[in-house]
Amino acid sequence: MEQLSGADMVVRSLADEGVEYIYGYPGGALLHVYDALFRQEAITHILVRHEQAATHMADGYARATGKPGVALVTSGPGATNTITGIATAYMDSIPMVIISGQVPSAFIGSDMFQEVDMVGISRPIVKHSFLVKRAEDIPEVIKKAFYLAQTGRPGPVVVDIPKDITDISKKYDYQYPETVQLRSYNPPTKGHKGQIRKAVELIQQAKKPVIYAGGGVILGKASEQLTALAQKLNVPVTNTLMGLGGYPGSDKQFVGMLGMHGSYCANQAMHHADLILAIGVRFDDRVTNNTSKFCPEAKIIHIDIDPASISKTVPADVPIVGPVDAVLDTMIRQIEETGTGIGQEALDSWWRQIHEWREERGGLFPYDPGDGKILKPQQVIETLYEVTKGQDTYITSDVGQHQMFAAQYYPFDKPNRWINSGGLGTMGFGLPAAMGVKLSFPDSQVACVTGEGSIQMNIQELSTCLQYDLNIKIINLNNQSLGMIQQWQDMQYRSRYAHSYMESLPDFVKLAESYGHVGMKIADPAMLQSAMEEAFSLKDRLVFMDIQVDPSEHVYPMQIKDGHMADMWLSKTERT
Repeated sequence: MEQLSGADMVVRSLADEGVEYIYGYPGGALLHVYDALFRQEAITHILVRHEQAATHMADGYARATGKPGVALVTSGPGATNTITGIATAYMDSIPMVIISGQVPSAFIGSDMFQEVDMVGISRPIVKHSFLVKRAEDIPEVIKKAFYLAQTGRPGPVVVDIPKDITDISKKYDYQYPETVQLRSYNPPTKGHKGQIRKAVELIQQAKKPVIYAGGGVILGKASEQLTALAQKLNVPVTNTLMGLGGYPGSDKQFVGMLGMHGSYCANQAMHHADLILAIGVRFDDRVTNNTSKFCPEAKIIHIDIDPASISKTVPADVPIVGPVDAVLDTMIRQIEETGTGIGQEALDSWWRQIHEWREERGGLFPYDPGDGKILKPQQVIETLYEVTKGQDTYITSDVGQHQMFAAQYYPFDKPNRWINSGGLGTMGFGLPAAMGVKLSFPDSQVACVTGEGSIQMNIQELSTCLQYDLNIKIINLNNQSLGMIQQWQDMQYRSRYAHSYMESLPDFVKLAESYGHVGMKIADPAMLQSAMEEAFSLKDRLVFMDIQVDPSEHVYPMQIKDGHMADMWLSKTERT
């Protein structure tokens, strides 16, 4: 049997697991592992400029590919710098493995230089964590970490490895396990046929059904099944922020994103529905508004792989625990076997109502284009879609108004193309996430939609982009303020803008150029189309587009706090 050191076991285990990229930053506790990385060629290591960016790159890779991302960081501040990225992945159920160095085993608990209890600190925001105590255990621990990260409800797993465990002078037998079993962990592989039958019966009795689909559809690789079911039933479909692309955004049955900044049509349809088929969702507060007023006439079928998510905030009439793809496959077969769908007369009436809601607003997300003298952020996203439409484009975003504008005005027709931080709402996510995507899909267009507040949180990664030729396009919607904060201050604090103006901003064009990239500044609406076409024509360059947009523009609709789903502000002066 082959003999390897602990450090070589870490690297070989990752290679045997099929890992392509590691995103990391070296430090003393991990130098044995970094030396092992230097002596192999199977895995590419990406040297980031900050450990938070390593986790976001791994996260972006995971969201785009469906495979676990891997971050490698040293002990102490290296480990603690990953916490925001781990929490981001945990909130959105993203598979990720974080390997952190630790001080030598004999010194754990002694407050040694750069010692922190990484397992303890990360415990609330990981699916599981391991502290490796013997070098011989490394292959099995790594196998378990990847198995846990990507099965059941996915999530991040931390593997903390003391430095002495990776000592390159000590060798041990190495064999990477083909399979792994965890006695107390048995994620479901199918749904209960009886429960699915009950759900089908409810669907066939419905008169005003809606399919409400979330990120679980994308994580569960069930977009094809969702589309087949929706089109077989001919019912309206709405997606959560995390579910965009799970159903084709340009399809006639799609009524827009729902929730806090969802479309008038989607929120009205949900509120008035008599049946909600909730697939891979967790009834987040950004969707439901006041749960006591949520969809009062509706029976709820809830499909999710995580039993803890079902009936957690909104009671389900028919709970179904299981993988979304397998459950929908069974549901489609049962519908085909019964040969009956929803009553046509009721369905026709429901669609007439849906079309009325859509036409009332003049589309899913209408907006006032103004006098044409100043760029509207909505116009920028529409132009981005026009320029990239027909190409295999990935859009990442940071968090704020720009994120909502991107979600509203860029129709996603494929899963895994919309990459954003939903649950935690992490500013600084967009740029490194775009880098992780571009590294994996170098021939695809990758654009990061951001704002002047968010982009500065990990802007140092422009240096990493140059080193690894990550030629993404950055669309900076610059309104010289923390836009979503100011929107809330406008609406709830009588426009008292407490510390939400960005009074001192860099020249982003010069800043981009100083990192070796192309910078553009656009303020004239007449120049937007041509500038964006030029930016995307520069295939081998990163382009930073600093676009000056109307600072007074708000994101609408916006649900009214503590109301039901259909209680919305439609503009600054109009509400439902």
